[in-house]
Amino acid sequence: MQNKELTGRIIGAAITVHKALGPGFLEEIYESALAIEFDLLGINYERQKSVPIIYRDHKLKDHRLDFLVEKLIVLEIKAVAELEAIFFAVTRSNLKATQLQDALVVNFATMPLTIKRVGREDFARKKASLNNFVPDFLIS
Repeated sequence: MQNKELTGRIIGAAITVHKALGPGFLEEIYESALAIEFDLLGINYERQKSVPIIYRDHKLKDHRLDFLVEKLIVLEIKAVAELEAIFFAVTRSNLKATQLQDALVVNFATMPLTIKRVGREDFARKKASLNNFVPDFLIS
């Protein structure tokens, strides 16, 4: 993760919100509270940031990020019993769409607060792992 100081400040803000509200509210409540905390801390952000999804130089549709913090960090807010793999796949897709490297997924529904750092997949590492990959349909 390239932006450790900034992610530390974001995590601190999320902890403050979680201590004050606890688990049990909808995501939008935590999102609103986090925006207030960011304002108090002087952290620049865009809330519900619209990002175009491009395929072969064609705009497909806009996708919304919960937060884009300091134009560097994608922040995904959750209020679920437990984080599922799809949340990380979506977050990595958000990184790809924004061409950023770092994201956080914060789940306010858990005790203690769940915070996961997510980095954009390294293409070289992915390519190396694919060299040893055999698709299921080739296994008999």
